[in-house]
Amino acid sequence: MKRFLTETKWGAMSLTALYISVISGIVVALQYDFSHPFYSAVSLDLLIPFGLYWRSLHFYSSQLFFLLSLAHLVAILVASSRHLSLNKWIWLIATVPVSLLLLFTGYVLRGDATGESAGHIAENICLSVPVIGDMLNSLLFAIAEEGMKRVYANHVIGLVVLWGIFAWDHLRRYRVRIVDHSWFVFFTVAFSLVFKAPMDLMRIGDYYISGPWFFLGLQELLRYVQPFWAGVVFPMLFLFSLAFLQDGHKWCKKAQFFAGGWIIFYCGATILALNH
Repeated sequence: MKRFLTETKWGAMSLTALYISVISGIVVALQYDFSHPFYSAVSLDLLIPFGLYWRSLHFYSSQLFFLLSLAHLVAILVASSRHLSLNKWIWLIATVPVSLLLLFTGYVLRGDATGESAGHIAENICLSVPVIGDMLNSLLFAIAEEGMKRVYANHVIGLVVLWGIFAWDHLRRYRVRIVDHSWFVFFTVAFSLVFKAPMDLMRIGDYYISGPWFFLGLQELLRYVQPFWAGVVFPMLFLFSLAFLQDGHKWCKKAQFFAGGWIIFYCGATILALNH
């Protein structure tokens, strides 16, 4: 029971962060113009009353949602994933890359130096996929052809619906009330008041622009490996290893060893990227 409560604690806080992210995201979306992303984001900070605060609240609550989702997943693994069938476990794992894409597209939509760089790299990775690369890029980004239109649609609708589909079976069994986590809501709201969401301006002479914090390891790997292997195969190997981490699976020990090695390697690549 104690382990179960640990699982639900992380999951409940993750959902609470998601609720805050959605509410603040609606406020931001009402003022955002995808045809002029950078100007729109800067105008939100400078011209709209409390615009910077709402953008900060959306930014930090989204970060917390992703981090707490990962903590929830780890808690399930530590406690034992035996109570989940393989099918349900795979669907739960599928929420991880979708959550990551939601967070990633939020960075791209800012249209600043970080977002522009991240979007450019993401398009190159999609286009590097054999056969379906053009279709994949058209589905997810298509920045060169349509600007932020496709990214915006995926961020506010497409990816949200996809995450809901993958997480629905898990969510329908648990109910979370925000009033039960008032301390967490207060912390998120107060933190967003004190710390402003980042906005990276283009600077003349910059030859290297760092992407989002979770993207740095992959960005470093792209310096040495072709986009398809670094941006597609490498992350997919980690997701495949998660699928075999269910307690009792014959490949569980090997999957644990591989996943641990992958995380250590990625952290090392991230540290190298931070030194540029």
